[in-house]
Amino acid sequence: MSYRYVARSVAGFVQQLAVGYITNGYYFYVVGLIPPHKDVAKTDTKILKAYDIDVSKWIRARRKREGHANVHYLRHRQFYVIIASHGVHPFFAAEANTLCDIRRQPISFEGYSIGCRRGRGGGEYHASVRVNRERFAELKARFFDAAVHRGVEELCSNLRHLPFEPYAPVRCQLGGLLRSINRRRKLAGLELIPLSVLRWRRSPVRPFAQEDLEDLLVRSSLDEATGPGE
Repeated sequence: MSYRYVARSVAGFVQQLAVGYITNGYYFYVVGLIPPHKDVAKTDTKILKAYDIDVSKWIRARRKREGHANVHYLRHRQFYVIIASHGVHPFFAAEANTLCDIRRQPISFEGYSIGCRRGRGGGEYHASVRVNRERFAELKARFFDAAVHRGVEELCSNLRHLPFEPYAPVRCQLGGLLRSINRRRKLAGLELIPLSVLRWRRSPVRPFAQEDLEDLLVRSSLDEATGPGE
């Protein structure tokens, strides 16, 4: 199977980056945006060849044993990230001026902040996916007035269709947003919004499959409605 790097949805890109790469010790990265007038396929080929990325898992395992870094490439539409593990690799010298560490500087992508944090009590590093600060501020402002000027059905629909996968930090953020909405509605004597409007469980996606996020969400909703084995 040839090396796969084109994520077909925002959810797939975020999942592959966070769960596939960051969780497995890929911390050093550069991001880029391919200009609309450029051929993305040519840019892909250039990057893959420059850093010898299109190799088998056996070669990657050997490189790791020998103290060399491994590098991955991931793209969604025009946006891409090149991300590397610890070790020796020409990537570090070539990208020295723009190289970032995901543990210190999260990646901002489509309203998400994709980073890496230590577990509680100084535990192991793990991927952390949340709504980025700017986008979350927009959400809070958007729902501040809507909380008391929109009906329950409309608010439920708006919350249910927020385009963010419910990773643990996202769940905390959206749970806090819902509580702030309900505080305003309670003071105004209005019906409260149930917690069930939010998605609390993330459905893993196939990052490189030819599917849209919309289709995946529809299927996930149907699965939850019918339940397992029905």
